[in-house]
Amino acid sequence: MAADGGGKETNEIKTQFSTREGVYKLLPNSEYSRPNRVPFNSQGSNPVKVSFVNVNDQSGNGERICFNVGRELYFYIYKGVRKAADLSKPIDKRIYKGTLPTCHDSNPLSATADSVSLLVGFSAGQVQLIDPIKKETSKLFNEDRLIDKSPVSCLKWVPGSENLFLVAHASGCMYLYNVEHTCGTTPPHYQLLKQGENYAVHTSKSKTARNPLLRWTVGEGAVNEFAFSPDGKFLACACQDGFLRVFCFDAAELHGTMKSYFGGLLCVCWSPDGRYVVTGGEDDLVTVWSFADCRVIARGRGHKSWVSVVAFDHCITSVQDGQAPPEFSGSDEDFQEQLQSNGSRERADSAQSRLSKRNSTDGRPVSVTYRFGSVGQDTQLCLWDLTEEILFPLSRTRTLTNAMNVAGPCGDAAAPGTNGNSSVSSSGPSNSLSPPLPRSNSLPHSSPTGGSSPNNHKATSIIDSALIATGVSKFATLALHEVRKERHSDKDHKRNHSMSYVGNKSSDKLSQLIGTRAAKADVAKSLGTALCPRMEEIPLLEALVCKKIAHERLTVLIFLDDCLVTACQEGFVCTWARPGKVGLLTSQNSTNSPSGTVV
Repeated sequence: MAADGGGKETNEIKTQFSTREGVYKLLPNSEYSRPNRVPFNSQGSNPVKVSFVNVNDQSGNGERICFNVGRELYFYIYKGVRKAADLSKPIDKRIYKGTLPTCHDSNPLSATADSVSLLVGFSAGQVQLIDPIKKETSKLFNEDRLIDKSPVSCLKWVPGSENLFLVAHASGCMYLYNVEHTCGTTPPHYQLLKQGENYAVHTSKSKTARNPLLRWTVGEGAVNEFAFSPDGKFLACACQDGFLRVFCFDAAELHGTMKSYFGGLLCVCWSPDGRYVVTGGEDDLVTVWSFADCRVIARGRGHKSWVSVVAFDHCITSVQDGQAPPEFSGSDEDFQEQLQSNGSRERADSAQSRLSKRNSTDGRPVSVTYRFGSVGQDTQLCLWDLTEEILFPLSRTRTLTNAMNVAGPCGDAAAPGTNGNSSVSSSGPSNSLSPPLPRSNSLPHSSPTGGSSPNNHKATSIIDSALIATGVSKFATLALHEVRKERHSDKDHKRNHSMSYVGNKSSDKLSQLIGTRAAKADVAKSLGTALCPRMEEIPLLEALVCKKIAHERLTVLIFLDDCLVTACQEGFVCTWARPGKVGLLTSQNSTNSPSGTVV
């Protein structure tokens, strides 16, 4: 439900908003929904999800959009900012009985104008492979729910593969499937393949090839969302136990972790160059985590309720010749004074007079900007800029140890695979940006405790051993970086007020009390460490834009080349034209479209 507003202004729905690059405008006639355009009654339903695929249609209209609303699944030609949406002509429409679609993903490698391989996950645990263009159902996985009975929370095709896909369930397990294999008629039996702190990977004992190929057990509670790095080598998991866990996917080894301020993590995404991971969740914050340093580098506060989706804007994210990453040039006393100002937080708009410019490692000045967005249950869209002031707050020779005032050391070793001013590309996923970004070692971060650098040895690929019969080529591997973290067993948090939570927990008040006390003790242990820095220990981002754009909670945020796409739980998928892009010159007379004021 939308957050309660204190007055008329709070409840007004915005139809455009301004940023430094211009004005983004809502295009009402580019709205996708059920053909009758009637708002969906979202009580007790799964979130509306949207996925895109480009079929490389030479007519120039190759984008296809898929979205689920309640029991219904739609597949349309997406016309974006060019033409009005024609909801009377879906390519495919399906209505399911007995189960609800929860998520979906199309394979970009095999997609053509005549065929699309679309995976659909369901609330009862099944996974369906369909072709919405041919209107065919190819296969049904976990049909008898012998593999997992819990709802599918997230599924994606493995990057670079036409056959492999990964499925996450509310049970906390993830399963690797091959579309060429069957699932069997009996429950699968597993044998341990690899185990680490709070995760384990099992492979099937079957002598014949069958699904699932691998079973991952991650954390305690649901895996709410996962995301592959841009190069497909790493996997970031946002878990209900509040931990972000980043794995080397092929070797199934843990690269690093992070803990939410409190509550579960609900969403995760990678920066286009793979250097940063952003999460959002039940602490109402967005958190930026450095892949190379394995530490939190910033948090953003702007939402008034749980953050449901985070996403990077690949069009705004850039590295350009110009201003160099700044470094602090004052004394220790000046630096302490700067930290204590503004509520002891280092903000993105800190005074330029306290910063001095320097050249990048290759002798050329660069200006670094990452743009990402978030939407939440408060019905608000927030946009954030991650700039060099946050990424490079100090010179590499300084640390914040004397300013942190934290009990116990947090570690100050350089990130694995880096040395002084060298680029982090040796330890991070492959870059899509050029030139390489410099980085700062100024903030404390966890150091490997006995683990070796990727430069010293390579990890054995366990996925290759499990998939040797399928002829899948090897992914690149990195060694396990052991990260110091505290055990955490809290599956719920005090702000969880759903009816299912109350009903499930009220029957055993004693166990709830014991669990709450244990959870508070675990939170107290991790707070103030590299896993979960205190709010005053890291920079606090302020949202560039924070606008209410829907009546019901927002569930989708996707950045495209000429627009951004949002969706709410009422089933309306909205298109926002970027500044300078030609919008639709049509009337806004739809009675069912969200109406509101202009910012």
